[in-house]
Amino acid sequence: MGVGPGFLAAELAAAVGSSGRVCGIDISDDMLAIAARRSVRPGSARVELSHGSATEIPFDNESFDLVTCTQVLEYVSDVPAALGEFHRVLRPGGRLLVLDTDWDTIVWHSADEQRTSRVLGAWAQHLADPHLPRTLGRSLSTAGFEVATPFVLTLLNTGYHPETYSGGLIGIVASFVVGRDGLTEHDVNSWVADLTEMGPAYFFSLNRYVFGATKP
Repeated sequence: MGVGPGFLAAELAAAVGSSGRVCGIDISDDMLAIAARRSVRPGSARVELSHGSATEIPFDNESFDLVTCTQVLEYVSDVPAALGEFHRVLRPGGRLLVLDTDWDTIVWHSADEQRTSRVLGAWAQHLADPHLPRTLGRSLSTAGFEVATPFVLTLLNTGYHPETYSGGLIGIVASFVVGRDGLTEHDVNSWVADLTEMGPAYFFSLNRYVFGATKP
C-alpha cells in the first residue's frame, strides 16, 4: 500500500519466492514508474503494480495473506475507510503491518530552537494526521482487527552527513515550508545552514511506530 519507489515490494518479492504474489499500489504514476524499474532477485515473485489508493484498493475481497503500508496512513484523511479496505482484501487469518510516525517525537538540535520549532510546525501541515500512532491501535480494533502490542523504531543520526535519513530530509522540509507560517526564504536558508554546518554536534532523532494486526 503506497508502494513508492518499490524497495519494500522488491524485498517482499524475494521473501515469498517465485510461487508467491506481490502487488503494490500507489496514487502517484511517477512512483509506479520508478517501482516498475526496480529490479528483483532471481527466484523472486513478480511485482504487480496498479494505480490505487488506501481507501479504494483495486482488488477483490479476501485476496491477500498480508497487507503492509509504511508512512502512508498519516497522509490519509479517512483512516477508518482505509482500515476497512485493508480488512476487506485480507483473507481470514491474514496479517496487517502498519508503520507511521508521530512527528511530535522529533528531536532536531539547532542553534535557534525557536526557528526550528516554527519550521517543524509548518512541516506538519504536509500530513493529514502528524500524530496518527496515538489513535491507530483503537482504530484498528474498531475496524475488526486483533491488534498486537506495537513497538517503536527510533531513527538516530549523530554528526551531520547528507546521506543519512535526516540529512536528506532537510532539503525536503525546506522546500515545503518556505512561505508557510510567515517563514521567508532567508529564514529557511538560515535554518538549513545551521543544521548542515553543525558537524559532529549534529543530533537528530525520530520515532516510528509499528502496529501488527490480524483479521480474525
